Amino acid sequence: MRPSAKLLRYAILFVVYAVAMALYVRYTSPNNVPAAYQGTPADPATFFTPGQLRDSETLNAARNWIFFLSGPWEWLIYGILLLGGAARRWNEALERRRLPAVVRFPVFVLLVNAASFLLYLPLRVLGYGVSRSYGISTQPLSGWLRDKLVDFGVGYATSLAVTAVAFWILSRRGRWWLKLWLISIPFTLFMMYVQPVVIDPLYNKFAPLSDPKLEQRILDLAAKADIPAHRVYEVEMSAKTNAMNAYVNGIGSSLRIVLWDTTLQKLSEPEILQIMAHEMGHYVMHHLEWSAAGAVGSTFVALAAGGWLYERIVRRKGAEWGIRGRADWSALPLILLLLSVLSFASLPVSNAVSRQAEGAADDYALRLIGSAEGAVTMHQKLAIASLSDVNPPLLVRWFRDTHPSDMERIADAERYAQGPSR
Repeated sequence: MRPSAKLLRYAILFVVYAVAMALYVRYTSPNNVPAAYQGTPADPATFFTPGQLRDSETLNAARNWIFFLSGPWEWLIYGILLLGGAARRWNEALERRRLPAVVRFPVFVLLVNAASFLLYLPLRVLGYGVSRSYGISTQPLSGWLRDKLVDFGVGYATSLAVTAVAFWILSRRGRWWLKLWLISIPFTLFMMYVQPVVIDPLYNKFAPLSDPKLEQRILDLAAKADIPAHRVYEVEMSAKTNAMNAYVNGIGSSLRIVLWDTTLQKLSEPEILQIMAHEMGHYVMHHLEWSAAGAVGSTFVALAAGGWLYERIVRRKGAEWGIRGRADWSALPLILLLLSVLSFASLPVSNAVSRQAEGAADDYALRLIGSAEGAVTMHQKLAIASLSDVNPPLLVRWFRDTHPSDMERIADAERYAQGPSR
C-alpha cells in the first residue's frame, strides 16, 4: 500500500475514533455520584450551583475529548512527516548543501520540531479557547502564545541534546538502547534538579510568600514533619488562571515549597495548611525519590520495548520510507511516534501509581495536622475553581486522572473527621 493511502486510512480511522470518543465523553454522566454519596458533602449538588453543574458537564466533556484526541493527533503528525516523506526530503536537501553535520543536524531537528509544533497547535488553541470560555483560564492570548513559544524553545533545546546523543549511540554497535538508558539516568536527575530553579521561572514569577505569619505556620508544619525547609514561595498565577494549586518539587538544594497566589486568595488558613500538609506528605514518604526511580524504570521499559520495535520496523519498512539505517536522521519521526505511543499506553499504570501516592499524601496531611479541619471545604473549593468532574468515568480515570476523585477525597476527609483509626 502506498504511503499516501496509508495516511488516508489512518485519517479515516482518526475521524471514526474522534466521533466515538465524542459520544463516550458526552454520554458518561459527569458528576454522577453513587446513591450512598448523594446529599453528602461529596455530592457536587451540595456545593456546586446549578449553573456550575451544567458548566462542569459540558466543560469536562470537551476537556476529555481533547485529551483523548491528543495522542492520535500527535501520531498522525509523525505519520505525515514519516510516510509523507517530509523528514526524508529535509534530510536529503541538507545533505546536498554539503554543510557539516554540526550545522545540518540542529537545522533538521528544528524543522521536525517546528512542523510538529505547528501541526499540533490547533488542538492547543482549542483547549485554550474552551478553558478561557468557561473562565478557568484568565490568560490573554498574547501571554498564552508567549508560554507556547517558551515551551517550543525548551522542548527544542532538550530534543536537540537528547537526539544528538541518541543518533550518535545508534551509529555504534552493541545494545544501543541500554546505553541510552544508562545515559538517561543522570539526565533525568538533572532535569528534576533544574526544573524549579531554571525552567519554572521562565513561565511564572516566583517570590517569597507575602504573608509572613502564614509562612511561619507552614514552616512550623514542615518542622513537625522533619522537612528542612527555610522558605515558602508564592507563584503569580492569577493572571493566567482561576484554578488553585500548591506543590513541593526539586531535589537537594533545589527543593521548593510553592503556593499559587490564587490558592492564597481563595482558601482559608486551615484549608491552606491542609493542602500544604498534603504536599509535605509527598516529601516525607519519599514520593519525589520514587518518582525519579519510576521515571528511570519506565524509561528502561520504553527504550527496551521501543528499541525492539524500532529495529524491526526499520528492517522491514526502512527502504520503503527512505530510512537508510537505524542511525539515519530521517527516522526521527518514527522514534518520536514509538515513544508517544508507548507513553500513552503506559498511562493507566503510571496514573494508578500516582493516585495511590496522592491518596497516601491526603491521609498523611490529616494525620500531620491531627484533624480534618478545612479538608472537606478545601477539596470542594478546588473542584469549584476548576469545575472538575468529582466522579470521572472509567476511561478518564485510567488515562487522565493522576489524583483520586474529588468524591473519594472528600469522603475520606469526612470519615477521618468522624473518627479516624490511628
